[in-house]
Amino acid sequence: MNQPGESLRDRKKRRTRAALERATVRLAAERGYDHVTVEEIAAEADVSVRTFFNYFASKDEALIGADPEAGPRMAERILAFPDAVTPFEAYRSSVLAEITDELNNARDLWLLRKEVLMQRPDLLVRAFANSAESEQLLADAVGQRAGLPESHVYPRLLVAAGSAAFRCAVTRWARDDSVALGELVSEALDLFGTGLAHAPRRHEGGS
Repeated sequence: MNQPGESLRDRKKRRTRAALERATVRLAAERGYDHVTVEEIAAEADVSVRTFFNYFASKDEALIGADPEAGPRMAERILAFPDAVTPFEAYRSSVLAEITDELNNARDLWLLRKEVLMQRPDLLVRAFANSAESEQLLADAVGQRAGLPESHVYPRLLVAAGSAAFRCAVTRWARDDSVALGELVSEALDLFGTGLAHAPRRHEGGS
């Protein structure tokens, strides 16, 4: 599925990146992560080693699969909505926009990646660190949209709760793929959104 406004060059780059991630995860699951080389990953994805390093600094990054453009892209979406849209709805819509058909169809790859990462606690920690960086960008965007100071608890709480909802949805999806991931994420966000749908005024707590 193409992203809105995405150029042909951008689509090609996204597909190449995805192919390298798939190759890394598949080979790591089959042979053991420590026995897979960058050269083998590139060959599996039918690209050159130079192309691999255009996308990833190491095979660790390829396994973790964090898209460096995802956080900025989602934050930009949050800020782009009309003023009438609440911070929660802007955040919710931004998250759901990331759930493409490709992600819905990538269940097996997600399960394999999780399996490999569970065997490498050091990489699992790095994966969580990448998530934290994106969460901070989203919290900043939510806070800006809500007109709240950087120190306010609301933006951080909203994004942290949203991340927890996403993880819960992925866990359900891993067990049963009869429902699309996007529907599960939407349901999870709506469940907690009832309590966080409206940003508090500046004097209503937060520090």
